[in-house]
Amino acid sequence: MLRTIAGLAVLALAPAVAGAQSLTTAVGTPVTSLDPHFHNQAPNNAMGDVIFDALVQTDEKVRLRPGLAESWRAISDSVWEFKLRPNVTFHNGKPFTADDVAFSIARVPQVVNSPGSFSGFVRAIQRVEVVDPLTVRMHMGGPYPLLPTDLFSVRMLNRETHEGATTEDFNAGRAAIGTGPYRLRSYRPGERVEVERNDNWWGPRQPWQNVTIRFISSDPARTAALLSGDVDFIDQVPTSDVEKLRQNPRVQISEVTGLRVIFLALDRSRDGATPFVTDADGKPLATNPLNDRRVREALSIAIDRPSIASRVMEGMAVPSGQFLPEGSFGHVPGLGAPRPDPARARALLAEAGYPRGFRITLHGPNDRYVNDARIIQAVGQMWTRIGVQTAVEAMPWSTYVGRSSKQDFSAFLWGWGSNSGEASNPLRALTATYDATRGWGASNRARYSNPEHDRLFAESLRTLDDPKREALFQQATRVAMEDIGIIPLHIQKNVWAMRRGLAHVARVDEIGRPQDISPAP
Repeated sequence: MLRTIAGLAVLALAPAVAGAQSLTTAVGTPVTSLDPHFHNQAPNNAMGDVIFDALVQTDEKVRLRPGLAESWRAISDSVWEFKLRPNVTFHNGKPFTADDVAFSIARVPQVVNSPGSFSGFVRAIQRVEVVDPLTVRMHMGGPYPLLPTDLFSVRMLNRETHEGATTEDFNAGRAAIGTGPYRLRSYRPGERVEVERNDNWWGPRQPWQNVTIRFISSDPARTAALLSGDVDFIDQVPTSDVEKLRQNPRVQISEVTGLRVIFLALDRSRDGATPFVTDADGKPLATNPLNDRRVREALSIAIDRPSIASRVMEGMAVPSGQFLPEGSFGHVPGLGAPRPDPARARALLAEAGYPRGFRITLHGPNDRYVNDARIIQAVGQMWTRIGVQTAVEAMPWSTYVGRSSKQDFSAFLWGWGSNSGEASNPLRALTATYDATRGWGASNRARYSNPEHDRLFAESLRTLDDPKREALFQQATRVAMEDIGIIPLHIQKNVWAMRRGLAHVARVDEIGRPQDISPAP
């Protein structure tokens, strides 16, 4: 039974078992929806893993492992076959079958107003064939080696339950019904999600009967909640608090170098004036200087990445000149973080026709990424030193994400966590030319475009041989980085903190979920 009270979706369920263990966590970024097909961002994906399941899962190092599919194989160059787990049910008792797979894949591109679509993960699928209730075949247009990796991001829904369900239905709680380890009890947008253990889950029994996930965007408040005992576990530990928490005998730290690159994007959607750039005297410019590679290079090499990593990030980041850290599939050896060179930056600006520089506003969120507002302040100072007079404007994520998706900004900070652990993920989302029909560039908010990059990436998606495919990823990455399609700054380290007595599996994709937390042995 579901009832709604003052905008709060509450599932009327039996009271929790007396004495059952409960867990309360606090995360720094609220989810934007409970619809698992609405917004491809880390907080939503983490919540998706709590309530829903995908055919394919990943371990803490994002290596593929079985999920709702027990196994998969390519039965030809263009057909993948998935064998499903038997006896899996949704939270409302409906059985999970191959028909639900077909429905879920068809629904993804139909979700409206998505600020970060999942369509790219299903775009290559031309037809879904239901062979029997536990066997599904996916027909591609040709060789496509990345399908199992793509399907890690697509959570499964039930045709009977979710046919016609809108994103609003999920947010109201009516449709937030999956096969996952926990079932929804209540959702207060911007405040918290409460779930209870799904005792019929196909996976290992979870230790927590009840879990509350609170949204606390303020770094000091999140740390204070942990220290006061109001919560048991927090993510996005402020860098300024890490050493203090390490010394606290009641607290323990969990950390790992992650997969999230923090970068700057520069408006490439306009040939004429771009909204937050003027000449050095504040007068409008007829053309967009950010389309000039020399200008982009000047802005990139003006940045002292090691200083940002050591001072702003207080050692909790690794300077980078590409999407992925060393050891990842598609990482380009030798493509390091550009060395700061203010003198050459000024020379490049003069060569491009801006000897006196110009004025620009650098935008960013102030509550999404670790030290995001401080990062853009530091970059703004570095740009100002080369003659690009930079104003800095930080704003709440809830406002920022919508504006950046509408190409409102000229220069802006963004982060991308490559949850697949390999290069196709950022190549497709961030630097591929925006094309909704192909599912490319879904998060390419600056509208960068390079035909050679797209050619190499398209070829990689048809290449079954792993070494050859990785080489193509590396070539496409190098093209985008040398063209300064984005300006990478650093790779974040993922840091969590928790009360003593808990054990945590630190994931490189930075996702913190209740199923990764357990009582210490």
